[in-house]
Amino acid sequence: MPSMASSNSSDAAKINQGTKSDFIPRRQKIEQHRKNLPIAAVEKRLLEEVSNNDVLIIVGETGSGKTTQLPQYLFNGGFCRNGGIIGITQPRRVAAVTVAKRVAEECGVPLGQKVGYAVRFDDVTSSSTRIKYMTDGLLLREALLDPYLTKYSVIIVDEAHERTVHTDVLLGLLKTVQKTRSQGASDMLNNDHSKAENSMLLAKENDGQCTNVEKHRRGKKLSPLKLIIMSASLDAKIFSEYFGGARAVHVQGRQYPVDMLYTYQPETDYIDAALITIFQIHLEEGPGDILVFLTGQEEIESIQRLVQERLPKLPESKRKLLVIPIFASLPSEKQMKVFMPAPIGFRKVILATNIAETSVTIPGIKYVVDPGMVKVRTYDASTGIEPLIIVKTSKAQALQRSGRAGREGPGKCYRLYPENEFYKLKDSTTPEIKRCNLSNVILQLKALGIDDIVGFDFLEEPDRMAIIKSMELLFLLGALTDESKLSDPVGHQMARLPLDPIYSKALIVASQFNCLEEMLIVVAMLSVESIFYAPREKLEESRTALRSFSSPEGDHLTLLNVYRASEEFFEKSKLVSGNEKAEKNLRKWCKENFINSRSLKHARDIHSQIRKNVEQMGLRVTSCGDDMLPLRRCLAASFFLNAALKQPDGTYRALSSGLMVQIHPSSVLFRMKPECIIFDELVRTNQNYVRNVTRIDFLWLAELAPQCYALQE
Repeated sequence: MPSMASSNSSDAAKINQGTKSDFIPRRQKIEQHRKNLPIAAVEKRLLEEVSNNDVLIIVGETGSGKTTQLPQYLFNGGFCRNGGIIGITQPRRVAAVTVAKRVAEECGVPLGQKVGYAVRFDDVTSSSTRIKYMTDGLLLREALLDPYLTKYSVIIVDEAHERTVHTDVLLGLLKTVQKTRSQGASDMLNNDHSKAENSMLLAKENDGQCTNVEKHRRGKKLSPLKLIIMSASLDAKIFSEYFGGARAVHVQGRQYPVDMLYTYQPETDYIDAALITIFQIHLEEGPGDILVFLTGQEEIESIQRLVQERLPKLPESKRKLLVIPIFASLPSEKQMKVFMPAPIGFRKVILATNIAETSVTIPGIKYVVDPGMVKVRTYDASTGIEPLIIVKTSKAQALQRSGRAGREGPGKCYRLYPENEFYKLKDSTTPEIKRCNLSNVILQLKALGIDDIVGFDFLEEPDRMAIIKSMELLFLLGALTDESKLSDPVGHQMARLPLDPIYSKALIVASQFNCLEEMLIVVAMLSVESIFYAPREKLEESRTALRSFSSPEGDHLTLLNVYRASEEFFEKSKLVSGNEKAEKNLRKWCKENFINSRSLKHARDIHSQIRKNVEQMGLRVTSCGDDMLPLRRCLAASFFLNAALKQPDGTYRALSSGLMVQIHPSSVLFRMKPECIIFDELVRTNQNYVRNVTRIDFLWLAELAPQCYALQE
């Protein structure tokens, strides 16, 4: 059993939430809850600060109520008086959606009217929306159509401490937009625009039909933009300095005392230490659920199995422990189990990835077990590989995790490392912009008219080599000209699609290969979390189910088969039972076939949205039917940078990087070893693996991508 030392490091005051009887109407309970939030005490002061400062940084601890309440305070304070919108960005779509639903309920309005949300492939807003939650990436895309974001009076960048690549780029863009709007825009009509157009815009405005953008094209003065940066990290200095010494204010969170317990010695096996600590808490501590942070699905399923194996060995009265996993690719109906209270007399132990750090709040947690590790995706510009590696958490992450034990009452956090190790951790996580492929970011910036990428005012400079490699990739895909400008039409078309550049290219090429219908499905399926769900206890059954969809040509065609089979099943079911019953039947079909119904639904939504996108762009949506040769050739013409050739020893050499790789065990081609393949992604776990693989003819590469490959004599 890990020997733990106690260190009570929580200095936050305990705040009495108060309790109300169950018969009080829900509306009254909601109002009481809002009044009890720590941020309610400083509502007036916050409105004054926003009025007096064009840029304001708010540091608010988790649980303070800043995300749900501040937009409502601003709305009630008149910041939407002239029809402007309060926009709130979130790094994760799950947060944007769930918070918007909560705020709509608090306001007593249907979602999509006064309060709405917009995330990639899902827009629940209307012309009456005044409080709009969205992902930071979506606001970046809005800037393509409206460079000055004229419909927004206030923009709140929430969870800025997470430092996602979209957040960092958005801050750079907003810095320019905010400055321009504060100064007021000059006449944006080019000199060669006729007086007739100006008169036409004036006439439209007089008729009340003139849009914001058109008003500003007539040279009207842009209204100032209020910009609020919200962070849960106590270090606001980097944001304040970036915005020229902007004012920062602190909002106290609701945090009960949390006892910190450390091990006396470093743990050689944190999985084993976590397992022992779960039973230590269960057998020795009072009531309350346990939240254990792990790095991924494999670790979670391993501990889940070990806990369930050991439970029968405990005295019967001590066996009431319910193990519930939560990770991104878990089907949504299984994810929802973490929010359900445990049966009377039972204790829940929730095994979670870092999805539980900030994205979701799980009620009932009193004990947190933190091994101090996290899995992150990094990018090596020299090889193009994006390995998933396990690293130590930052101090900021460790604090977020421990805070989960003190949301509803005093709690305990078991850190599975010595206390002196905590002080050696990095203060915050390395910003994503320093560890990701920048090709999508560069494409977006080019589309916004920002051609000098190196000179862009980033919060922190990305690696110069990463910029160069990403520019090379875009050039080879045909998105950039020799002068590094967006090409016409391919570069502009790619920028219009809310997808990874390679996927955008695949759709554009597919219209020429007469297989756009099939490529739309493939791209939609590649854009979601794992489609197949293979629980360890039913591994053989899930493999048998997968074989029924498998294509001997590879994974892309297998995904196409799954989608087509699900659509055929759904349409037949709809004819017999109607739409609602058909949806229910489809979820049952997914379960029987070990398919993640949440991922499949998301893929169907994405398919619908990107189909509209390509149709608006004028691309021909045609099908190659059952002849998969055009689709495979199209994959080679789009994914040519992700090609690999079989070597004499059975491994593969990735042609663009020279790296030795292996086909991932989850691939239908894992045992087949075709001569030449294209792949969707290259990841490093214990080895270099290529995932989502399709068989191609080696000679196609020189034919379809001569800019990259030439036939050797």
